[in-house]
Amino acid sequence: MTEGDDSMNNEYEKKEFFDQYARMARSREGLSAAGEWHQLKPLFPDLTGKSVLDLGCGYGWHCRFAKEQGAGEVLGIDLSQRMIGEARRRNSGERITYRVCGIEEYEYPEHAWDCVVSNLALHYIEDLEEIFQKVHRTLKTGGIFLFNIEHPVFTAGAGQDWVYGEDGKPQYWPVDDYFFPGERRTHFLGCDVRKQHHTLTQILMGLLKSGFVLEAVEEAEPSEEMMDIPGMKDELRRPMMLLVRARVSERKEK
Repeated sequence: MTEGDDSMNNEYEKKEFFDQYARMARSREGLSAAGEWHQLKPLFPDLTGKSVLDLGCGYGWHCRFAKEQGAGEVLGIDLSQRMIGEARRRNSGERITYRVCGIEEYEYPEHAWDCVVSNLALHYIEDLEEIFQKVHRTLKTGGIFLFNIEHPVFTAGAGQDWVYGEDGKPQYWPVDDYFFPGERRTHFLGCDVRKQHHTLTQILMGLLKSGFVLEAVEEAEPSEEMMDIPGMKDELRRPMMLLVRARVSERKEK
């Protein structure tokens, strides 16, 4: 995952947590090891000569992808200095800039970007609609907002884990307090982490109320090529991620 906001209590600044994150397949191998990439990649618009902002950029894999697709300017922001340091080491290059900055603290200059992308970071944001409004403001007319957020069924999971049988196999995914948005505490990579639960209505209607036009809504499923990975078949039993592509419709430029 690529998280970057102080509402996650900045776990990524803790060496033990960061070291555990570095061992994940998506950290070692990049986008090809991300189970959602085969669905997220086709949702990207043509980036030739475009300006791209990555919210919660983590290691900078999506920044590198944007550059490889011909983007003229790429800015990746993340609250974690450790993450930004790793991004600069792994995925730097011409036309890519990294900056230590939280998603909520970024200034979102008006009509500045052609595409805003965010991967597995927005479920750490408490006031999601405020960020949607800021993203809408900072995108140019026709600009694309593409994000991947933990699915509401996943964030509403009690403890965000399966209920296991005596044989240690997952029996079912418990969902509780779905219609009560707010903080959820979970155990991730050996640490207690705070996330924010939002309902599907909040996410999609928040975009519409902010002025976006929805172009794609997908629930992530692992690819056939990943089905041999231990535990991957269980990912078909409940959705873990929600992928959304939204566009800024025609408006009068100031």
